[in-house]
Amino acid sequence: MPKTREHVIPLAIAERILKNAGAQRVSEEAKMAFSDVLRGIAEEIGNQASAIAKHAGRKTVQDEDIKLAAK
Repeated sequence: MPKTREHVIPLAIAERILKNAGAQRVSEEAKMAFSDVLRGIAEEIGNQASAIAKHAGRKTVQDEDIKLAAK
């Protein structure tokens, strides 16, 4: 039995996103891969948003930092 991994994006949410995008069925492996990809994207946006806040002289990341980093 494979070890369970903690996912930042729960697998049920990953499946829902994929189904909302048109998938009829989603394998467990696809859910895990999608969750891992989203985690990487989220971490990159978080890093960029943190740098934007720091550049602005703030310690607190604000919503506009996230929006700017996501562009």
